[in-house]
Amino acid sequence: MCVDLHIHSIYSDGTALPTQLIELAIASELSGLALTDHDTVEGVPETLRLGQEQGLKVLSGVEINAHHRDIPVHILGYGFNPEQPQLKAWLARLQQFRRERNLQILDKLATLGISLSLEEVELFSRCGQTGRPHIARLLVTKGYVKNTTQAFAQYLGREKAAWCSRFTYSAAESIAIIHQAGGVAVLAHPGIIDLTLKKQPQLIHELAERHLDGLEVHYPRHNKKMMLFFNDLARKYKLLATGGSDYHGDNRIKGLAGVTTGICPPDSIIEQVCERINNSSFFL
Repeated sequence: MCVDLHIHSIYSDGTALPTQLIELAIASELSGLALTDHDTVEGVPETLRLGQEQGLKVLSGVEINAHHRDIPVHILGYGFNPEQPQLKAWLARLQQFRRERNLQILDKLATLGISLSLEEVELFSRCGQTGRPHIARLLVTKGYVKNTTQAFAQYLGREKAAWCSRFTYSAAESIAIIHQAGGVAVLAHPGIIDLTLKKQPQLIHELAERHLDGLEVHYPRHNKKMMLFFNDLARKYKLLATGGSDYHGDNRIKGLAGVTTGICPPDSIIEQVCERINNSSFFL
């Protein structure tokens, strides 16, 4: 059976409630999952409870926007304590910078003749983290663009008219805080960092030296060549080979792992993650 260890909900930039994700996981015949919202664990306790009630193997999860040198990366955390005070305070700082960035983006849009309020944007997020995807959806609703793809291409994407950078922790700091909370740290979707695959060998080598635990090998945008490439690197550095759909609900037209996405991370991954946690000497 398959598992899906990369899923987003309304608590970040997805559109589904945790209960809907659990229902979808059951319909997709998954044996396990992890909710990995961006820079927040707000939906994790509910997902853990609902999944366990349905007999699913569920890991706590998060996806942290980070950087290594000048390379933007995303670090996935699994199996940590979501109530650990240091982790929650650490994430709170990221969340504050997200809020400040949203206001900067709205200010830039205003100079372009596009008037949006933060209150309007937050209606789209409903709860949890508000960010560029929600601003994009509001731009569509108000008729400034035809779709969210155009919103990012014209206004919100990197170096576009309303682009604003924001603070991120380093990858090494992100790995360390996940370990401190008792979890394992995985590099998300390494294939999209550089489609030529030239940057990844050195990047993964350096992150492995900083105690990275795994690579997200199974991913919808990884072709067979990429999967073989990252499997080899995972074996070389003794890293876990994880995977997930990066499901965002209505924001992206695709489903969870399985037939819809064509990827099937094996359910043995969850046992491997738990074994790594139990055997690791890095966790405080």
